[in-house]
Amino acid sequence: MKAQVFRGVNQLSYEDIPVPTVEPDEVLVQVRVVGLCQSDIKKIRYPLYEPPRIFGHETAGTIAAIGNNVKGWQVGQRVAVMHHIPCMHCAYCLNDNFSMCDVYKNISTTAGFNASGGGFADYVKVPGHIVENGGLIPIPDNISFEEASFVEPTNCCLKAVKKAQIAPGQTVLVTGAGPIGLMFIMLVKYFGAKAIATDLLPSRIEKALNVGAEAAFDARDADLTAKIHALTGGLGVDVTLLAVPSEKAFFQALDSTRKGGKILFFAEFPDEVEIPINPNILYRREIDLIGSYSSSYRLQNLSADIVFNQRIDVKALISDRYPLKDLSAAVEQAIAPTPDTYKILIYP
Repeated sequence: MKAQVFRGVNQLSYEDIPVPTVEPDEVLVQVRVVGLCQSDIKKIRYPLYEPPRIFGHETAGTIAAIGNNVKGWQVGQRVAVMHHIPCMHCAYCLNDNFSMCDVYKNISTTAGFNASGGGFADYVKVPGHIVENGGLIPIPDNISFEEASFVEPTNCCLKAVKKAQIAPGQTVLVTGAGPIGLMFIMLVKYFGAKAIATDLLPSRIEKALNVGAEAAFDARDADLTAKIHALTGGLGVDVTLLAVPSEKAFFQALDSTRKGGKILFFAEFPDEVEIPINPNILYRREIDLIGSYSSSYRLQNLSADIVFNQRIDVKALISDRYPLKDLSAAVEQAIAPTPDTYKILIYP
C-alpha cells in the first residue's frame, strides 16, 4: 500500500509499505479520508518524535478485514476511527482526565512502524483495545466520509467547551478563526451562547460571521478591548477560548474577560514561550486559567451525535482536498494559508 512516512523533520516520503497484518482482536480499515490537523503539522515540522512514523488521526473509512475474535463488526462497514481510547481504571481516568492516561497516550491506530495514528496511508490497523472499547463508530448512511472525519476534532473542541462550562446566554471570545476557531464558534452557538471572534485575515473575520459569530474583529484593532466591553455591557466576556498560540491574544483575553471569568488554552504554544503575569490579576479578578488537550472519552457519543445529526455544519469548514501523494503540499498550505484556507482533507 501507499503511505506518507515521516523520515525526519520536514521529511515526508511517499512510499510503498506492507499492509498491516491483523491480529485476532484487531480490525483493518481502508482509509477514505483523513483530516490534516495542526498537531500532525507540528509532529512533521519539529523534532518531537523519532522517525519512521505515519501520522494522521482524523480518519474515516471502510472496514477491510477483521480478526477472528472480533465480534459486532463486518467487512464493508463505514466507520469513523478514534485513534486513542483510555484504560478507564487508572487514577487519571477515574478523575475524567482521560487524555493523561498512559494507555490513551501509548496505544494508537497504526499503518506501520511506531504507532502514531496511521491515517496518512491506504490502510490503518485498529488495535484490539480500541476495537473493544468504542474506538470504531458506525457512520450513518446519510453522512459522508468527509463529515465523519470531523468526529474526533469535534470531540476535542467539545471537551474545551464543556471544560470551560460555557452555558446559554454567555458571551465567549474566540481568538483565531481558523478551522478550530470556526468550530468553536459553531459549538458556542449550538449551546446557546454568543461568540465574538478575532483574526488577522479579513476573509476569516467574514467567515466567522458567516458561521454564527455575533461579532468579529481584526485582532490588531487598537480599540478591540473597548469594543468587546461595549458588546458585553461593560463587563467583558464570560469565557475566552485561545485557539491561536499568541502571547498578544492571551493578554487581549486577560483584558477582555470579565471578573470571575475563564480563559482556556486550546492552542499549544512553543515550549520556549513564557508568559509573564502578575498573579494578583488572577487573584483579585478571580480569573480561571484552564488548559484543554485532546479529546474526552466521555464526550465521544455526543461528538458523534453533533456531527451525524448535522447540529453544526462541518462541511462549511472544508476548504481544500489533496491526494495523499501531495501531503507535503497540503502541509505547506496549512503553514502559509491563503485567505480562504480552512480545513484541509487528505485522500489516499
